[in-house]
Amino acid sequence: MFKLPLRRLPSRSLCRAAVTDAAAVNQATPLCPAAAARAITTTAGRPPTLARARAPAGQGGSCLPNSSRRPLPLSRAPPRVAAPSRQQQQQQQQQQRRFFSYWDPDGSRLRSARPLFTRDTVRRVAWSPSTHVIVVVAVGGAVTFYFTNLETVPVSGRTRFNVYSPESVRKTSEMQYKMLMYDLERQGARILPDWDPRTVKVRRVMRKLIPFSGMADESWEIFVIDDPHTANAFVLPGGKVFVFSGILPLTRNDDGLAAVLGHEIAHNVADHVAERMSQAIGTNILLYAGILLAAPLGLGPLVMQFIGSKVLDVAFGNPMSRMQESEADYIGLMMMAEACYDPHEAARFWARMDEVEKMGGKTIPEWMSTHPANEARIRKVQEWLPQALEKRQESDCSTTSAFADQFRHALRGQVIRVFVPM
Repeated sequence: MFKLPLRRLPSRSLCRAAVTDAAAVNQATPLCPAAAARAITTTAGRPPTLARARAPAGQGGSCLPNSSRRPLPLSRAPPRVAAPSRQQQQQQQQQQRRFFSYWDPDGSRLRSARPLFTRDTVRRVAWSPSTHVIVVVAVGGAVTFYFTNLETVPVSGRTRFNVYSPESVRKTSEMQYKMLMYDLERQGARILPDWDPRTVKVRRVMRKLIPFSGMADESWEIFVIDDPHTANAFVLPGGKVFVFSGILPLTRNDDGLAAVLGHEIAHNVADHVAERMSQAIGTNILLYAGILLAAPLGLGPLVMQFIGSKVLDVAFGNPMSRMQESEADYIGLMMMAEACYDPHEAARFWARMDEVEKMGGKTIPEWMSTHPANEARIRKVQEWLPQALEKRQESDCSTTSAFADQFRHALRGQVIRVFVPM
């Protein structure tokens, strides 16, 4: 877009000069023919330029005199907002007085105003028979609702409260899966292909664990993410398996990887996601009840900030999470034993994890953590080892495992003795 130069016209026929761009042209006044005719010039080596001059509407195209010409500003500073004067402040106060005098002319309402909550009001409401009836009905309904939604966790046999069906959990998991894939794509994460040795290893272990999970009908999908700095793995409800490559060196072998994947599959076997969602109902009721009780004292925001983020997590959320993690350890240990993996490797894996966390300085008190301490996990695994070894024997793994053990010894330079019957 060409910028037309601003030309100055001879005296007594000066017009507002035009015009630097298309926006100024559109906002200008009608053309001044006399000034436009004089504005056409030709210079050596340059095309003619046209400076358009305008006159105000209704002047018939005549030019304005010098006294009425005003320069066109090219840039203008933002207007400065002045502080209201004393007179303006007095006017605002008068308007406020007129407003209050409209709904309270004599000021009797303001003088007779009382606090919304007083001690007498709270005492009267608390000892009211209708309040007692409401409390009894609410508590009775809550107790009935709780006991009618109890169920038994598979494998561990624990009784727990759950109000969410597998279908609702699966829908929630699908949304979580889409958000997770979007975040991985935005971060530039690389998902390893199926032919990568790390993906092959994960698929091999999963192929042996799935038949013993009771979830063989799920649509299993395995994603191995190339991230050597992240030691993590998880399984979303519905069979979406995510393994970060940083955890594979800590597992060292298929038995260690089976301990990790068995633990993650166990969360879905026990339906821990639905249990956590159900627990949130009770914690929210406690939170809002505390806010309502603290509202008369003006402590509602403080209760919401302190109790909602700290006290409820320490009192309810973290213990529930630690219990679920320990339960997943137990179910996963039984699962990997039935799949003919060595359950001793689970304790070795958690020992290696403990060393890594201590080197990184990530240790925190167990009561503040969502996971049990690694030492506690190792002790529990060692307590469950006799039962896991019994499960392994029941799965008829003795022949296969003995031959595999001999093969591993051969790789270490030992001699294999094979007895062939005559």
